[in-house]
Amino acid sequence: MCAFGADITRTSDGLQISAGPLHASDAPIDARNSGTTLRFLSGVASLLLGPTLLTGDASLRKRPMGPLLDALERLGAQAGSLGGDGRPPVKVQGVIRGGQASVPGFISSQFLSSLLIACPLAANPSEIRIVPPIRSEPYVSMTRRAMRAFGVEVDLTKNSVRIEGGQSYTPTDVDIPGDFSSAAFPLVAAAITDGDVTVEGLDADSPDGDTRIVDLLRSFGARVDTLPNRVRVRSGDLVGQTVDVGGTPDLFPVLAVLATQADGETRFVHGDHLHLKESDRIAATVSMLRALGGHAAPTADGCVVDGPQRLHGGFIDTRGDHRMLMAAAVAGLTASGPLDLSDPWCFQVSYPSFLDDMRALGALHAVVG
Repeated sequence: MCAFGADITRTSDGLQISAGPLHASDAPIDARNSGTTLRFLSGVASLLLGPTLLTGDASLRKRPMGPLLDALERLGAQAGSLGGDGRPPVKVQGVIRGGQASVPGFISSQFLSSLLIACPLAANPSEIRIVPPIRSEPYVSMTRRAMRAFGVEVDLTKNSVRIEGGQSYTPTDVDIPGDFSSAAFPLVAAAITDGDVTVEGLDADSPDGDTRIVDLLRSFGARVDTLPNRVRVRSGDLVGQTVDVGGTPDLFPVLAVLATQADGETRFVHGDHLHLKESDRIAATVSMLRALGGHAAPTADGCVVDGPQRLHGGFIDTRGDHRMLMAAAVAGLTASGPLDLSDPWCFQVSYPSFLDDMRALGALHAVVG
């Protein structure tokens, strides 16, 4: 955002952000491993005169961008993949005018969120059709909630959204709630280890789909207590079940670990978009569980896990995926031997204090090289 002309200052309790008119970035923007950054800032770039080049690490350069680029083009921007394959690096140049476009709902909610953020600033109205099936809908709700806080509304129906042009965002103060997708790791760790963990800073009223971790842990059989701003989890008699991960793909790897310690079969469904995350999370999760002695089989939209299983140590290829590494680390808490994890620092992408927090809980003794 600084490359686009924003002025961001760290304060004692957060960030202060101010900006006049933004401009295209003079240098390539490296989103590293963040699909959210790449896709949201592509929408921002479509509002600005002059080209912006956006790229990322090796994993991010494998992730699809074609549907978003096509939609931006239909709305009046110039947007394309440098390799011609619909993947990063991409070049985006404005300005979008509004109009009609469509995006698939089953690849990533980030495509739609990027358009929702950008289109109110176009001169004309926009109508975006969402091609079903629609996955990760709670993340779209999070986007709309953030936009509403800054004074912008959109008209969203089941399969389309209409956005009035010529709007503007009004500066405001916001509190950023804790992240349930990160909290899931220590909470699941408590459920499978006779532990007792409380995570603070969580807003139970958040539209974040990953708040489902609370109800899912309860339904598996863990003991869960919720108080304002905090969630406490203790172990219980875990029982397998069918879990729809269509709206909560980020929970899938650690829920699969939970399933290894539950009695009976757990079947994960509606996760076809998991193939297109930082790694193919279906293949990566099944491979990780099998490497530790778990019984897991892939399906087209998830996997089937049989439990309970006594896991053992071994080598895990995390595939550079932060959530795979953290899920594997949680699995290691029940393993009879040590785990050797590749790319051991990749958790910093989303949860920089993960290792310190787990050590503080007494749950992890790790040597990171």
